[in-house]
Amino acid sequence: MLKNCIYLDSNATTKVDPEVVEAMLPYLTDYYGNPSSMHTFGGQVGKAVKQAREKVAALLESEESEIIFTSGGTEGDNAAIRSALLAQPNKRHIVTTQVEHPAVLSVCKQLESQGYSVTYLSVNRQGQLDLDELEASLTGNTALVTIMYANNETGVVFPIEQIGLRSKECGALFHVDAVQAVGKIPLNMKTSTIDMLTLSGHKIHAPKGIGALYLRRGVRFRPLILGGSQQRGRRGGTENVSGIIALGKAAELERLHIQEATAREKQLRDRLEQTLMATIPECEINGHPTQRLPNTANIGFKYIEGEAILLSLNQHGICASSGSACTSGSLEPSHVLRSMGLPYTILHGSIRFSLSRFTTEAEIDRVLEVMPGIVERLRALSPFKNDQAGWLQQQALAHR
Repeated sequence: MLKNCIYLDSNATTKVDPEVVEAMLPYLTDYYGNPSSMHTFGGQVGKAVKQAREKVAALLESEESEIIFTSGGTEGDNAAIRSALLAQPNKRHIVTTQVEHPAVLSVCKQLESQGYSVTYLSVNRQGQLDLDELEASLTGNTALVTIMYANNETGVVFPIEQIGLRSKECGALFHVDAVQAVGKIPLNMKTSTIDMLTLSGHKIHAPKGIGALYLRRGVRFRPLILGGSQQRGRRGGTENVSGIIALGKAAELERLHIQEATAREKQLRDRLEQTLMATIPECEINGHPTQRLPNTANIGFKYIEGEAILLSLNQHGICASSGSACTSGSLEPSHVLRSMGLPYTILHGSIRFSLSRFTTEAEIDRVLEVMPGIVERLRALSPFKNDQAGWLQQQALAHR
């Protein structure tokens, strides 16, 4: 099962590149010195950490000194948001969106309980922001605008540079959760309006537990984790050396493959979508048709449950994810798809397929082979297959 697994859940996590594994292994065995030590044995490790930082900086077109290694996207988001507020104690307003990752939304909800004001920007039916709504929300009291580069569920890409320009006009700092965008969209921090940017290693074929926060030179920063003087005093604690080496190698490979990989992923994604649309009735793509990541397809199949589709796919050795989650025994649709105003008939039957540069044509062929039969079988079992009103009534009662 594991050997023959067809993995189409790369927005959740990616396969670790064998070259990344090879690069990090010596730092789990032979080169185990502390990078902060004064002796040569530790010094050579410190030099390798610096080289890895330079590789991450090269991927972002930034300076090496602007990279802070973290444990991943969640820490990076927390550090950026809290630092922005601590550095501007007289400002008490934050602007974000309704469709952010929980790593941002959970922090904002907690900050509201501490007296901060948060504006949650809405999205339209295609998952896009209204820049006029953003403009109207910005005031002289706005400390931070924190908006993701690309949505993890739909792949919809936001107009980041336009958002950044508007943020600068009101004097707010601009943080971007780019966990899904890095490696799929070319970035240039030297010309960008972004002040802080979060990335996570396990989304770009590095291991879990390592990430980075880009901090523009000159932006005031208050550390989230206090301790020793590591990383210029901006993140305490002995560095995760093997993870850092892995992230550096992954960044190097992403920079090398980005154009070829994204073009190929888009070609495979488009074939997957177009064929499913042509062979399965009553389904639709969730998100903007073009303004989204090249690897992401979120498709809603009417009148059936996403979890049932996932279980059926799993029986065929195919890994994907659902736009909804089971909470306390009752089905709760994705907050992203709800914010888009999708009907219940789509909300509950939405599946996300997310590809990577390791995805093959044969794997897409296999999904296209089994999906029509899965949907047909599940709809045949549904008591509401010919009763849209009954379906809607059932869902409304479930969510009172």
